[in-house]
Amino acid sequence: MPRTGAWLAIVGGIALALVLAAFVATGGLQLERTTKVLIAYMLAGGALTAAALVRRPRTAATPLHGGFALAAVALLAALTALSIIWSVAPSDSWFEAERTLGYLAVFAAGLALARLAPARWSACVTGIALACVALSAWAVLTKVFPATLAAEETYARLREPFAYWNSVGLMAAMGVPPLLWLAVRRSGHAALNALAWPALVIVLVALMLAYSRGSLVALAAGLVAWFVIVPLRLRALAALAAATAGTGLLMWWVFNQDGLTTDDAPMVARVDAGHEFGALLLVVCVATLATGLIAQFAASQRPPVRRARQLVGGGALGVLALVPIAVVIALATAPGGIDGQVSKAWHQLTDVNARTPANTPNRLVATSSVRARYWDEALKIHSVSPWVGTGAGSYSTARTRFRTDQLAVRQAHGYVVQTLADLGWVGLAVSLLALFAWLASAARTLGIRRRDRRLPWDAERVGLASLAVVVLVFGVHSTIDWTWFVPANAACALLCAGWIAGRGPLRARLGLVAAPTEPEPVAVRRGRRRLPVPRVSGAWAAAALVLVLALCAAWSAWQPVRALHASNAAFDRLDAGAPAAAAAIARIEAERNPLSVDPLFDLAAIEQARGRTGQAQAALERAVRLQPANADTWSRLGELRLSALGDPRGALRAFKAAYFLDPHSPQTGSDVLQASRALQSG
Repeated sequence: MPRTGAWLAIVGGIALALVLAAFVATGGLQLERTTKVLIAYMLAGGALTAAALVRRPRTAATPLHGGFALAAVALLAALTALSIIWSVAPSDSWFEAERTLGYLAVFAAGLALARLAPARWSACVTGIALACVALSAWAVLTKVFPATLAAEETYARLREPFAYWNSVGLMAAMGVPPLLWLAVRRSGHAALNALAWPALVIVLVALMLAYSRGSLVALAAGLVAWFVIVPLRLRALAALAAATAGTGLLMWWVFNQDGLTTDDAPMVARVDAGHEFGALLLVVCVATLATGLIAQFAASQRPPVRRARQLVGGGALGVLALVPIAVVIALATAPGGIDGQVSKAWHQLTDVNARTPANTPNRLVATSSVRARYWDEALKIHSVSPWVGTGAGSYSTARTRFRTDQLAVRQAHGYVVQTLADLGWVGLAVSLLALFAWLASAARTLGIRRRDRRLPWDAERVGLASLAVVVLVFGVHSTIDWTWFVPANAACALLCAGWIAGRGPLRARLGLVAAPTEPEPVAVRRGRRRLPVPRVSGAWAAAALVLVLALCAAWSAWQPVRALHASNAAFDRLDAGAPAAAAAIARIEAERNPLSVDPLFDLAAIEQARGRTGQAQAALERAVRLQPANADTWSRLGELRLSALGDPRGALRAFKAAYFLDPHSPQTGSDVLQASRALQSG
């Protein structure tokens, strides 16, 4: 492993970027915090891409590996931005366009890093592993020291620093493949490699304490892929078995502690159980580290013969093959047999009226979920506009017409159904185009094409396979949850995906394919001498264009935040007794974020406070024209007409529109009844 400043810079940069993204943006739902992270993605990705465009070998024309995948992701970002035109919630579509542009920048940064520092692939794997372990360790420490790190926490499930437990579980699951690479590699110091063993314990403990079933499913898919693809199964099995055994014993103790597994547990119980848990975790980590050191020393002194490795590898694959058989036997012997158990599980999984399992360890084996309800609503939204959807990020606004509860849900908890609702068949087609383009690049890079399978598994090939499994884990989890919207989760996978796509074919790396050479420069005769004509390269122009686009995207992303700041300033002026200045600032707010109805709501409230009900009504009518499918715009207009303008008939029309858009809200029904009574009494 290269021990250079560049290697350490890449490791530290990747780990620090992901950790800061997790702590700053958390779950990606807060406008200003998330925007800051997305702008950092755009600027960093733009700078790295520009550097990769400018810097290239002088003797060979290096092809742009992964270019088609990058273009497909850019097409998805363009479609997301274009959906603002027809979106029922254009301000939300604007925000999602900026999010997708930020993700595009991360993917481009991965390609750029693979081009700028192709030999530092181990730094990328190490940086991902370090970030996942650090975030998992922080989550676990909130259990160990609850009074200091999580005094306000009411849930038993781990959810910091993302404020969302499934993001904690996913980040832990994505840390397993690079840690397996660290545990099985033959290079590097044996003591350093052995650190992967206790690190596996930390991420597995975080995953289990998050009670994230989706993360377990995603990790299982990733492990199957890792053991099928990577031939280093003996060492990986040893590390994974030791970490799993230690985690299992620790979880058996934890799941019997009310102070660690009960919501709203008293702080005294949480502190006592947390300290005991921390001590036991330390013991397990030390024991696992000792096991790893012994295994590393034994392997270096007496490496297993090839026959033994083949037997163990075949046995591992055999165990994996026996898992479905064991599941079938267990189902057959359960009450109701296979049909009854499968039917019961399927009904619980797809029941739109299912209840959310309790936040206890029992949820790890429960099949019921409220996701079926969100998926059903997303498909109903999709049926309204099947080809292009209702606009990126508009699910939360469009779902009120179809919901049967009073919950405020912002995502459909699944990338496929969310895309169908937001961008329709076109969006799903573009997403699949990006997926297949990346898969084609990954197949060439990893050498999993039929003609490449017999090529040697060098250290880099194993490391890149581990990065690919990280992408797989994220992809599986995003199919059944909304973690695509969490910047740190998404950036972790997209960076890995970009590096794999940009690294180039395995055959070229092994020297089995001749590298293309640049054409000789054109020469002209000047007098009696032939002088080369300097060829004008477009690299600098392309780099400048990328930087300009990154700056423009960052400036655009910051405008809603500036509008939010103006909103706060407007109400500060109103509280200070300067209503005219407050109204002027509210108009500036509307100019900064012209796609949002919130500035118009603020302007209407300020104008009404000034006694200018006509201007307030004009602002709310403008909000209705901007977002006619938003029940809130109609409700606010109806409330003004009824309470301030004395127009019950106009209020009833507005309230009926709000009721049509959100029939299960008790407020809309109450408003219609109140306006009807006012009209009758008048």
